[in-house]
Order: sequence, then C-alpha cells, then structure tokens
Amino acid sequence: MLSSDRRFDIDALRVLLLGLLILFHVGALYTGWDWFLSSQYQSRWIAYLSAPLHLWRMSLLFFISGLAINFMRRDSNGGGCEILRLRSTRLLIPLFFGTLFLVPIQPYCQAVWHHRIEPGFLRFLADYYRLKPWANGTFYGAEDRLATGQLWYLLYLWLYTAALVLILPLLDGGSGQRMRHWLCSLRGAALLLIPALPKIFALFVLSQRFAGRDMLVEDWSHHVSYFSFFLLGHLVATDEGFWSELVRLRTFALAVAVILWPVCVLAGKQADHALAGNAAVPLLADILAAVDTWAWVAAVLGWAATLLNRPFKWLPYASDAIIPWYMLHQSIIVGVAFVLVPMKLGPLLEPLLVIAATVAGCGLSHEFFIRRHTLLRLLFGMKERRARSRVVPLIIAGSESPQPAGTSAD
Repeated sequence: MLSSDRRFDIDALRVLLLGLLILFHVGALYTGWDWFLSSQYQSRWIAYLSAPLHLWRMSLLFFISGLAINFMRRDSNGGGCEILRLRSTRLLIPLFFGTLFLVPIQPYCQAVWHHRIEPGFLRFLADYYRLKPWANGTFYGAEDRLATGQLWYLLYLWLYTAALVLILPLLDGGSGQRMRHWLCSLRGAALLLIPALPKIFALFVLSQRFAGRDMLVEDWSHHVSYFSFFLLGHLVATDEGFWSELVRLRTFALAVAVILWPVCVLAGKQADHALAGNAAVPLLADILAAVDTWAWVAAVLGWAATLLNRPFKWLPYASDAIIPWYMLHQSIIVGVAFVLVPMKLGPLLEPLLVIAATVAGCGLSHEFFIRRHTLLRLLFGMKERRARSRVVPLIIAGSESPQPAGTSAD
C-alpha cells in the first residue's frame, strides 16, 4: 500500500523523465524527423524506439504536475492565490530568461543549417532582439518573432495552474468532490479507458480544426489533452485506492501499451489514406492512440510506485537540478550538433559526444554556477538556498513548500 505522504517514486520518476528527454532530443538528430537539424547517420530503430516515448512523455509530465499542485495545496496556507504567486515566480522568470538568453542558439542553428539566413550569431541576435519580422519557416516560432524552444512547457504549465486556481471553488464543492470520488473509484478496464476520453475528443475533434502545435492560441488539441492529464493528476493525487489499483494493473497496462503501439501505427497509416467523409478509420486511430497514451502513463506510474518508492541517496541533489538541466539541455544539444555533425565523426562517436557534451554542460553549469548563486537560482527556477535539511522537493517546474524527506509537494 502506498502512503500519500511518502512519494519518493514521483521525485525519482521526474529525474528519469529528464534523462529520457535528453536521450529523446539527441535521438531526434537521427530519426529523420523535422527537427532543428539532422545528422547524416539516420536510424529507423531510433525512430521506432523514440515514437512511443513521444506519445506519452508530456502527458505523464502534466499528470505529475497536477499531482504536485495537490501537494502544494495540502501544505500551503495561502490558498490558490498563493500557489499561483509561487508558480509565477518559479515558472515565468525562467521562461523569460530562458527565451531571451538560452533559446536563441536553437533558431540560429536551425536557420543557418537550412540556409535561411547567413552565418553570424551576433548579427542574428541583433535582428532577433529587435523583433525583426522573419519569414515563416525560418525557424520554429518565427511567426511569433521569438522562439521558446522546449520552454513552451513552462508557459503551458503556468496557464494550466492559473486555470486550475480559477476552478478550485468548483472542484472543492459538492459536484467537484463527487467527480473526484468517481474518478478515484475507477477499477480494472474502466481505469484504462475513461481517463483517455478527453484525449480522444482532442485528437478526433480538435486536432484537424486547430492544426497549431506549441503555439498557445492555436493549440487547443494539446490544451484539452494536456490539461485533462493535469487535472486528473490533481484530483487523484492522494487517493490510495486509485494508486493501489495502478500498481495492481501495472503489468496489464504495460502489455496493453506495448501491444497497442504497432496497432496505432497501422491504424494511423490507414487513417491517412481513408476516403474523405469516412470518419470511422480516423476515429478508430484516435481512440487507439488515446488509450495507448494513457496505458503507457498508467503503466509507468504503477511500476514507478512499485520500484522507485525508496529514499535514493542521489534523489535530493538530482531533484534540485531538474529545472536547470531542463532549461539548458536542448540548446546544448543543438549547438554541439551544429558543430559536430559536419565533421562526420561516425554513427557511434558522434551521438556519444553529443550526449557527453550535454551532460557535462548541464552538470557543470548547475554544480559550479547556478546552484551557488542566488540570482542564478532565481533565473533557473530554483528555490532560495536554505540550511541543509532532510528534504526531497517535488519541483515540477516550481514549488515553494519543502517537505519532510520522502514527501511530494509542489
């Protein structure tokens, strides 16, 4: 039985998710996907391995983020407004700092790589900071004149937190509590199907009408999908019955996730070739993709609760490093690949060097600069330095309430 006030597994899962994210973004160089730039050493196996991770990683992260708000509310005396204030400091400051000073290397490398601008980083920055109009397609985010890179997550998380704070009176009322009780009472197949319903709606109804991706206003398909996972995490965060059922279903959920993945791929290809007006095949593809997404999330949560709910010695330090590493890693990957890929170092040495440089860059920056200086801690979304204590913080892009060792509060 899981204890709701000792959740080492959630902290450890966040650290592992960051590691997977770094590998995923390095792997994007070798998948043939439309990314910032591509290596000549392409691998279908890397693409096959990366695709399932792409399906569920952000959904899981938003679920954990919603869970963290629940713990923040439990341990904060300031209510929703205080939570939003704390989140604003921990999310918006890193968002603005990162967008202005960390991310620009990404659009520069992308634009030069695809021959859309001439080389010259300082000249690019001069145009970039004066918000020069860019032709669409120059780089990701060119239509907005500023790119957010991977930091779009911080903006989305702040918006979802604000939305949650607005509806807290409804969630705390009778109807909200009945909905929470119903969700927490789901068992068996219902637990693996019902949480997928909002994503089915997002995929089938919204994805074609709102084709924008990571563009905030036009991204309603992702908003509905991600916010549903965020809200679900908040509602079920401390219910032991729900978590015990996830643990019980972990093997079955993993089997469903693995089996459904190739079926989703096949159904998706069939949907792409379906005749106009024939909605049955696209609907089936969307249903399978949504169920598979939640099956992956449920399986990962269940197995993490089983295997990771213990006080690892590395966990406090690693948890503290998550946001700085998250903010730095993609710019380092793109910048290092921009230099290394033209050297044609080989299909083994090249990715190993990119990974090593990314880990070294993030690790050294965090250890010797960011964590040691108050201003940098603020800019990188870290807490103020406190006296050493047995604390394992759960920081899904920002929390202010320290917990006794083994608890989760963000």
